[in-house]
Amino acid sequence: MKRRFLVVVPVLCWALTMHASALTLTVTDQASGAPVADAVVALDRVDPVTPVTAEIYQQDRAFHPKVLILPLGSEVEFPNRDNTQHHVYSFSPAKTFNIELYAGRPERPVRFDQPGIVELGCNIHDHMQAFILVTQTNAIGQSGPDGRVELPVDTATNAGAPIRLRVWHPRLPDNTQPVSRQVDATGPGTVAIELRPAPARETSMDLLQRRFQEL
Repeated sequence: MKRRFLVVVPVLCWALTMHASALTLTVTDQASGAPVADAVVALDRVDPVTPVTAEIYQQDRAFHPKVLILPLGSEVEFPNRDNTQHHVYSFSPAKTFNIELYAGRPERPVRFDQPGIVELGCNIHDHMQAFILVTQTNAIGQSGPDGRVELPVDTATNAGAPIRLRVWHPRLPDNTQPVSRQVDATGPGTVAIELRPAPARETSMDLLQRRFQEL
C-alpha cells in the first residue's frame, strides 16, 4: 500500500512545486469538441529533472496505472497482484525490456534512461496495455475528466510569446509520439487533438464469458 502512494506523490510534487503560476488549458477532441481526459501535455523544453521510484502493478488482468509520467532516469517496479502469472514486455525504442513469466514482484526494477513513449504489453493477456512517458521537463501534466490541465509555467515571463507544447494521448492516430501545438500564455486556452474512436466497451455477456475463461 505504501508503494502505491509513492507512485503518485513524487510525480505530482515534482511537477507542481517548482513554479508559482500556472497555465490552464483544456484538451478537446478535434472532431467533436468534447473534453478529452488523460491527455498528457508538456512544455517543449528540457529541464533538470529528479528521478523517482514508481510502480505499475497488475491486478484484475490490467496494468495500474495505464499511463505513467516519469522523469528521465527513474525506475519502475512491476508487482503482479493477480493470481495468475504475467509476462511484461516493451518493444518501444525508448526502452526495450522483457520480464518473463512471473508471479509476485520481479527481483529488480526497470530503469528508464531515454526520453520517449514506452508501450507495455503482457505476452499472456493481449488486451493488457499501458504507457510510460519518460520526460525531461518538469512542466507537464495530465488532463482530468473535464479535459483541463494546469502546467507550472511562469506566465508573466512568457507573456506575449507563444508557448510550444507537446500533447499525447493513447488514442492518437500515431501514439508512439506526441503532437505539437502552440498556445498564447495570456490566458486559458484550448488544445484540439485528433483521436481514434474509443474501443467498444465490454457488454455484460463479454464479462460473463471472460469469467468462464478465467475459471
